[in-house]
Amino acid sequence: MGYDEMTFPDAPLRFDSMSRQPFVLLLSLIAWPLLAQEAPKATVAPPEITKQLNITYNPDKDADPVRHKLDVYLPKDVKKFPMMMFVHGGSWNSGSKDLYGSLGQTFAQQGIGTVIINYRLSRADNNVKHPDHIKDVAKAFAWMKANAAKLGGDEKKLYVSGHSAGGHLVSLLATDDQYLKAEKCSVADISGVMPISGVYAITSIVPVFHRPFGKEDEMCKAASPVTHVKGSLPPFLVSYADADFLTLDKMAEDFGKKLKELKNEVTVMKLEKRNHFSIIINLAVSAQDPLTKAMVGFVTKK
Repeated sequence: MGYDEMTFPDAPLRFDSMSRQPFVLLLSLIAWPLLAQEAPKATVAPPEITKQLNITYNPDKDADPVRHKLDVYLPKDVKKFPMMMFVHGGSWNSGSKDLYGSLGQTFAQQGIGTVIINYRLSRADNNVKHPDHIKDVAKAFAWMKANAAKLGGDEKKLYVSGHSAGGHLVSLLATDDQYLKAEKCSVADISGVMPISGVYAITSIVPVFHRPFGKEDEMCKAASPVTHVKGSLPPFLVSYADADFLTLDKMAEDFGKKLKELKNEVTVMKLEKRNHFSIIINLAVSAQDPLTKAMVGFVTKK
């Protein structure tokens, strides 16, 4: 599979700045259950799943009692299934795994064990900054690798995905190997990467980046996945919305182009009639969504 551009139809609305993200997050919380209610009812009962909530993935004494937790959604009565870790978005300062139960259920029903994580957030009342977020993501991945077989999954089929800030974090995890090495893992442990509306270039001139990354150019460059692209990376499925936040479309295309230039396996997928939030809502609530189908195919391909 090479560098492809795929376009698919469906959904509304446009927001032109990441600074509007908190407002749109609120709209998303309202829209989520409505979309779930309006989704077409399956003619066949969906496969059963099991779930385990609020598992601690950081055993350290100073671990955050909320942010160092994860939830697991598993296909029932299935063995050696692939595993996917999902990292939520929220501009590195908001968001919670608790909002993504529908996503965990949707993917578990497709035969993919799904681990949805919290991580520390950069807020006005704390000193959390890069690389704190990515260190947490690496630690959660190490937990998934160590526990995949115990959960019934295949430790050789470990995937990562994330939306928005989460798309940035999983892409950084897969391109800058220092964070996985610190957890006695490696980029080779990742079978594939699926960032959704991700951020691949952090710059000091954008205000939304100041709190999580600071204003130093070198720190921002080091936090940018595009900085670390090289050959022999895991396969990537990079997706974005046609009405995504300003610059995220170009970032996705440029990131995909650089991956391809260095001989990596990459597909870039543009979802039409989607915005920064409807892309993830539709993914979470429908197994028939084009992005859901593409991700399931990416994970389950032989």
